[in-house]
Amino acid sequence: MRTPVASLDLAVIGNGQISALIDKRASIVWSCMPRPDSDPVFCRLLATSAVPAHAAAFSIEMRGYKRSQQTYERNTAIVTTVLESADGSRLKVTDFCPRFRQYGRVFHPIMLMRILQPLEGRPIVRIHCEPHGSFGARKLKPVRGSNHLRFAGQDIDLRLTTDAPLTALTDNREFVVTEPVSLVFGSDDPPAELLRNLTYRFREATRDYWHEWVRTLAIPFEWQDAVIRAAITLKLCTYEDSGAVLAAITTSIPEARGTQRNWDYRYCWLRDSYFVVQTLNRLGATRTMEAYMRFILNITATGARKHLQPLYGITGLDQIEEFTVESLDGYRGMGPVRVGNAAYTQQQHDIYGAVVLAATQAFFDSRLLTPGDRALFEDLETLGRHALKAFGSPDAGIWEFRERARPHTFSSLMSWAACDRLARIAERLGLAGRMRFWRSKANDIRRKVLRAAWSDKHGSFVSHHGGSVVDASLLLMPEVGFIEANDPRFLKTLKRIERELRRGPYLLRYAEADDFGEPENAFNICTFWYINALAACGRRDEARELFENMLAQRTSAGLLSEDLDLKTGEPWGNYPQTYSLVGIIECAIRLSTPWDKAL
Repeated sequence: MRTPVASLDLAVIGNGQISALIDKRASIVWSCMPRPDSDPVFCRLLATSAVPAHAAAFSIEMRGYKRSQQTYERNTAIVTTVLESADGSRLKVTDFCPRFRQYGRVFHPIMLMRILQPLEGRPIVRIHCEPHGSFGARKLKPVRGSNHLRFAGQDIDLRLTTDAPLTALTDNREFVVTEPVSLVFGSDDPPAELLRNLTYRFREATRDYWHEWVRTLAIPFEWQDAVIRAAITLKLCTYEDSGAVLAAITTSIPEARGTQRNWDYRYCWLRDSYFVVQTLNRLGATRTMEAYMRFILNITATGARKHLQPLYGITGLDQIEEFTVESLDGYRGMGPVRVGNAAYTQQQHDIYGAVVLAATQAFFDSRLLTPGDRALFEDLETLGRHALKAFGSPDAGIWEFRERARPHTFSSLMSWAACDRLARIAERLGLAGRMRFWRSKANDIRRKVLRAAWSDKHGSFVSHHGGSVVDASLLLMPEVGFIEANDPRFLKTLKRIERELRRGPYLLRYAEADDFGEPENAFNICTFWYINALAACGRRDEARELFENMLAQRTSAGLLSEDLDLKTGEPWGNYPQTYSLVGIIECAIRLSTPWDKAL
């Protein structure tokens, strides 16, 4: 079997405990267990050495393979891939991670389920299940049981249970699929019922769960399918045990070809999480916010008196040491492969505002089971004091510069936002004295930002106090409520961003050189910020055209990575990127025809 070129045209399955990426030929090429930030048991996506195509993957190799068609079952996280051979035989592979309500709680085990169904002819397949450990360095050897293979792992012992001929798997032989075949891979727990019954029952229950979840979403009239797919995938990028929100499922997919801008995004960035929570709130999926606030409270309970980090492990771990692994040569051979992320040591002052903004709705939304109270407000005040102390001081900024620190304008905006929202919350709680205190601080910061971040020479706001360049985060000034979108100062800033950062229908995050040189690819969320800014300024026709173009750049699964090649439209950067999915939803909500005018 010829090794295919690695691609990000991948479907995603998951259940809030684990996730997996599946290529167009029904191979699981990436999955970490027992958590999304664990050692990958299937790491083919980053293992492109001269080894068989099935190495470090869970693949269904069809004899005479000719083509395939991959889709999601409507409004679910269940993927179906129909494989067709040259003789016309067809096989459907259904993949999902079980998730449904059971015994009064959500059941989401460490389990991948695969169902093979013959559709036409006599499909002949070879099944390869090759889990690895130690980031691809160690192939896990199977131990045969009665109807399963057991793999002794490092963090978790694994089991593949199947009603396929077991010798076909152990001896690497082909077999004809004449009736449905079930494959269950995950933690070393034997199934308690007939395997075929179990997989079909779990599939139906999982389908029902996602259908019901989608029914609760307040989606816009236009672009409904795109919004639903993005929303489901955002849900898959949460770790339910702690409430953390992952930035992406993968590590070390380069931001651009051969740049070594390879980072591990399998952690919880407080800034990114705010945007995810805000967006799901707008769709009515408020449980994610409540779970995320639990995550934040667990962090601040032990560390509220010291500064917050930009990111944490998905269990709340505050040390995420960064190192490279030699056992994987990287996406298309473009290493290094990094584990961990040294950005946790950086000072990024905007995160205090991000946490306060994420929590604000809890004080105003009567639907919530646990609305914000005085105790939560006092916790947020601690973060507000940190924001006040950090205001105007140099930091790594939203773009996480590793070799320089500046007093970034976006960080100052978020310090203002922290004070502004605390004033609103205090008023809501009837705390007049605290309301006056935080309103005074917000007004003071706003006056200072308007002086320090505005350049008369360049006729625009600038990326850092007293600076000369612009970056895309300035587009968020109206979004956080700092300034009106029709303010002449913002309109001038928008024009300058268009001149200096726009490349065709896309936007760079900044144009100046950083630690790795000048950026080469567009940053997807920045393009969405630009689209939103155009809409807010009344340029809706332009915004809609650019939005349609961005939707056309999605993978066949309807998803986006972090970055996009300016010439080819090829996706780069970690995948799926929650920031980018947020952009799809936010733009659709802003640009869609209202329901009451559409019907």
